[in-house]
Amino acid sequence: MLGRVVTMAALAVGGVILSKKFKGNNGFGASSGIVETIEINVPVSTAYNQFTQFEDFPQFMKSVKEIRQLDDTHLHWRANVAGEEKEWDAEITEQIPDNRIAWRSVTGVKNGGVVTFHKISDTVTRIALQMDYEPEGALETLGDALGAVRMETRANLANLKELLEQRGSETGAWRGKVDQH
Repeated sequence: MLGRVVTMAALAVGGVILSKKFKGNNGFGASSGIVETIEINVPVSTAYNQFTQFEDFPQFMKSVKEIRQLDDTHLHWRANVAGEEKEWDAEITEQIPDNRIAWRSVTGVKNGGVVTFHKISDTVTRIALQMDYEPEGALETLGDALGAVRMETRANLANLKELLEQRGSETGAWRGKVDQH
């Protein structure tokens, strides 16, 4: 009985959030964005170098099944999105060593963003991630409205922090520069 009440309350809250989210845009083409930061106890070059190892992302991103780096600026992603496996291609639009990596999807799941690396001290780095995305379908839209993407992003950054701090070094590095503006 209590489980039903909790479920009904969650659905009601979800409905209220969705109605507020869609007010004024008819629910079509709605995009969302998140900004998250984390401080990791490694030098900025270590954090940046690990972040350039895109094929290692499944080690700290639970929903990512595989990333294949096709060339210096193109990646193919396979991930679980709201319980459904999806694939898309992304293009790195800017990459400045120890500073920033920006991307945008070119097929499939619509998303784009930038991750920046900030030296707090010789042994502490703040990573800031900003991402915009477009939920597809009712389940993704509900998950987005309830904060699922934000919670997953926080968890992924926490997993990256744990991975890097435990290991103390990166698994590789790509120090090239990309500027497609």
